[in-house]
Amino acid sequence: MSYYAVFDVGGSAIKYALMDEMTTFLKKGSVKTPMEGIDSFVKTINQIVEQFKEKYSIEGIALSMPGAVDVKTGYIGGGSAIPYIHGQNIKELVQEKTGVRVELENDANCAGLAEGWMGAARDVNDYVCIVIGTGIGGAIVLDKRLRHGKNLHAGEFGYMLMEGYLEHPLGRNWSQVASTAGLVRYVAKRKGADSRVLDGKTVFEMSDQGDADAQAEINTFIKRLAVGIYNVQYVIDPEKILIGGAISKREDLIEKINQELSLMKDDKSRLHVTVEKCAFENDSNLIGALYHYLQTQ
Repeated sequence: MSYYAVFDVGGSAIKYALMDEMTTFLKKGSVKTPMEGIDSFVKTINQIVEQFKEKYSIEGIALSMPGAVDVKTGYIGGGSAIPYIHGQNIKELVQEKTGVRVELENDANCAGLAEGWMGAARDVNDYVCIVIGTGIGGAIVLDKRLRHGKNLHAGEFGYMLMEGYLEHPLGRNWSQVASTAGLVRYVAKRKGADSRVLDGKTVFEMSDQGDADAQAEINTFIKRLAVGIYNVQYVIDPEKILIGGAISKREDLIEKINQELSLMKDDKSRLHVTVEKCAFENDSNLIGALYHYLQTQ
C-alpha cells in the first residue's frame, strides 16, 4: 500500500490528509494558512509531512492550490488570497524541503477531477464543474481530459462579463454578480449594513425566516447563475454541468436553478439545460489532488 500527503491550500486554512491510492483517509486536519511568506508556507507543509513520516512511508505529496497553476513547471501565476505563492516554483521548493516528490494542480480543477474519478461525472466523457464561493471558478473536462488553456485560465468562468459592459469596458463579471460574496454585498447594500458582518449562510437563513430583502436578492442571484450556466452549456455543450462549493449543500438551490433554466427556452433555444450537485464537498480538492498525482506517475 502506498501513502500520500495531500493538501488543499486556501486563503484562510490548509486542509491536509494522509491518504492511500484508494482515497482512504487515514488522517485529516487543518491549520491556519501562514501569511508571513513562502518560507513559512513550506515549513508548515514540511512539519505535517514529517508527522506522517513517523508512522508511514510517504510516496508523494499532492497539492491543491489557488491561482493559475502550471502543472509541468510548478510555478503559479495569476492572483489569489495568498500573494506569496505567485511567481514561485512551489513544486521545487516543497520537494527540496521534504525530500518527497510533489505534484500540484489548481483547486477548482482538483474538484473537477474528483467528480470525474469517482463522483457525479464518473459516467460521462465531457463535463463542466462550476465552483461557487467567494468567486466563481471551475473545470472543463472533455474526452476525460482536463483542459488548462493557453494561459492556464480554462474554467475561470467567473471572468465572464455579465452586466454593465455598456457603461464600462469590463462592466461586472460573473464572480462579482453571482458569487456568494456578490450575493452578500447586494443584501448588505439593501440593508445599509456592513457586508463583513454577513456571509452566505446567514443570508439564506434570513431568507428562510422571511426577510424580503434576502429573498429578493437570492431570486436575482439564482437568475444570474442560470444565465451564466446557460451560456456555458451553449459554448461547451457538455454532457453534465455540476455545481460545487459550500452553497451547493442547499438542495433547494439546485432545484431553483433548474427551475429558472427550464424557463429559458424559445423556438430557437431548445436545449434542456440542467445542473447537478457535485458528489464531494469539503474533500473534493483533496481527492482531486491525489488523482492528479496518481495520473502523473
